[in-house]
Amino acid sequence: MSALRLQSVASLLAALTLVGCKSAGSVSTLRNTMTPKKLVLSVGLQPQLINFADPAYAAYPGMTAEKVQGGLDKDIATLNALGYDAKLCLTDFGETAEAVIRAALQQERYDCVVIGAGLRTIDKNFLLFEKVLNLVHEHAPQARICFNTGPFDTAQAVRRWCPLP
Repeated sequence: MSALRLQSVASLLAALTLVGCKSAGSVSTLRNTMTPKKLVLSVGLQPQLINFADPAYAAYPGMTAEKVQGGLDKDIATLNALGYDAKLCLTDFGETAEAVIRAALQQERYDCVVIGAGLRTIDKNFLLFEKVLNLVHEHAPQARICFNTGPFDTAQAVRRWCPLP
């Protein structure tokens, strides 16, 4: 190996040591420190826009915007604590939904996209669900798609279809 190449390798190992690699010469350490987190986007409706008194939402008795938002926030925090890089993308019922979701999908290369139960299980949101599914297919074809059953089991859905190594 030429002296210049050896110097480059030595410089790289020194730099890795500076950024926190304990054993910079170890291939497994190098691989573990450079493995990116799996990116997850959770798409759903803005809870504040949902009329929980509407009979269409009767399957979710006792739900409020605060409970839904709290559950979503908790699930995103759980995913991040597990080692994912999870983000929440909440939208309206269609006025700006496509633009908001498209912009989110174009910002990152997501490994997994969760489509929320409020979009998927409520009959009057069917056309919006179709749009969301097609946006994911178009802008994140590599992503696993999963579904939660409510605002409290997003982490389980992600772990089913996008497990960490």
